Amino acid sequence: MPGSATRITVPYSAMWWGIACVTDPTIGRTEHVVVIAHLSDTHLDGSRHRFDRVKAVMDYLNALPYDLDAVLVTGDVADHGLTEEYEQARDVLTSRHPLLACPGNHDARSPFREVLLKEPAGDAPVNQAYRTASAMFALCDSSIPGQDDGRLSDETHAWLTAQLEITPSEVPVFVAFHHPPLPLQAGPIDAIRLSGEDRLAELVTRHRNVVAVLCGHAHSPAATTFADRPLLVAPGIVSTLRMPWEYVGAGWHIDYELPPAVAFHALDDLGRVTTHYRLTV
Repeated sequence: MPGSATRITVPYSAMWWGIACVTDPTIGRTEHVVVIAHLSDTHLDGSRHRFDRVKAVMDYLNALPYDLDAVLVTGDVADHGLTEEYEQARDVLTSRHPLLACPGNHDARSPFREVLLKEPAGDAPVNQAYRTASAMFALCDSSIPGQDDGRLSDETHAWLTAQLEITPSEVPVFVAFHHPPLPLQAGPIDAIRLSGEDRLAELVTRHRNVVAVLCGHAHSPAATTFADRPLLVAPGIVSTLRMPWEYVGAGWHIDYELPPAVAFHALDDLGRVTTHYRLTV
């Protein structure tokens, strides 16, 4: 991506500094907070309309008065997995904050790697670990090429296991991937969620420093629990999926007019994650 402030990937060993310090004037205590902006499902397709929706979010984040620890995009960056769509993503997903992305079911691994990560082409799962001064982000590839549902492959599960085992127990870990591992009571999206979630739940349960699981795919902000941890789903940028109690009839009910939104996840020094959702238009 052009410009000195533009990064979608950094070397594995890089450390980012930018912990927000919030002082409570009533008690005079300074609390260190890790703050992440979480967005998903940009579905860029070459059109100006979708580009503008993503740009509105990025402009909002870039205008914030303080630095974020990371901006996380949990999949379906492109709509058809085409090289030119990732080139559009590279142009609009520009940030002064560290920017991380993992693939979804609409993405294609090889152009995702080549254009966004500047890595050699390849069809293996796109798994990435990023370590900051205050947290570790494990970005897993939950896509199954040619399918809309998701699963963490044996290779990805082994990779995640290894990353958790080498991370010190005092370092908080955010595990991120595209497909939610539980039903969200979200109509047809639940039929194409992550399968094989029991194995993942056992792994998360075993590592107490996993503070949250972050997903996309649902095109609707949602919060629940998985393996006794927060499961936090980002809003969709391209559209919003209506819930079954919001409409009459079966099938998909998608609203393309609601403004794009972003989630902010704040981790405090007690290990508690608080999420705030913001419209950006």
